[in-house]
Amino acid sequence: MLTFTTANSKSDLDGILLLQKANLVQSLSPDEIQSQGFVTVNHTLEQLKKLNDFEKHVIAKEHDKVVGYVLAMTQQSKSDIPILFPMFDSFDKMNFNGQKINEYHYIVVGQVCVDKAFRGQGIFDKCYDAYKEYYKDRYDFAITEIAATNTRSLQAHRRIGFKEINSYFDKTEWIVVVWDWKASSR
Repeated sequence: MLTFTTANSKSDLDGILLLQKANLVQSLSPDEIQSQGFVTVNHTLEQLKKLNDFEKHVIAKEHDKVVGYVLAMTQQSKSDIPILFPMFDSFDKMNFNGQKINEYHYIVVGQVCVDKAFRGQGIFDKCYDAYKEYYKDRYDFAITEIAATNTRSLQAHRRIGFKEINSYFDKTEWIVVVWDWKASSR
C-alpha cells in the first residue's frame, strides 16, 4: 500500500538518498538516461536534512521503503548546495508574469524521482499533488530547472502543469519551469 507523506525521520532521508543514488546520471546507461530520465545532484545526508529542516520533502512510501520523492528547497537554503548556486543566480535574473522571480515567495523543487519498479503507476503525479497540497497556501508557485537532455522529466513536468519560462547554460542547457498554483487547474 502506497502512502504519500513528508520526510520525518533519518530513515526517510536515507531512503531518499538510496533512491537518488540509483538514479544519478553517472549510475545509468545511455539508454536508461534517454528512456527513463535521471537526477543530477548527489546530496549528502547533512544537506538533505538541512533542506528538510526548512521545509519537508514529500515522499511516497510502500510500507517503510521510499519509492518516490519531491525535494523541497527554499530561498533560505540557496547557499547550502554549491552546485545549485548558478540555478539560484539565474532565478534572480528572471521574470515571471512581469515580476522578478526573487520578488515572489516561491519553493524550489530540488529534485524528483520515482523508483524504476514503481514507474507508470501515477506516483510522480500523486507526489506532485501532495507537494502542491502541502505548499500551495505558503508559496506562490513551485519552480525548478531540468536538463534539456532529460526529455522524460520535461514531458512529465509539462503534463503536471509546469510551464517553461526561460533557459540558460551552465555546462549544460537548463530549462526553467514554473508550476503556477494560482493559475493551475490541477
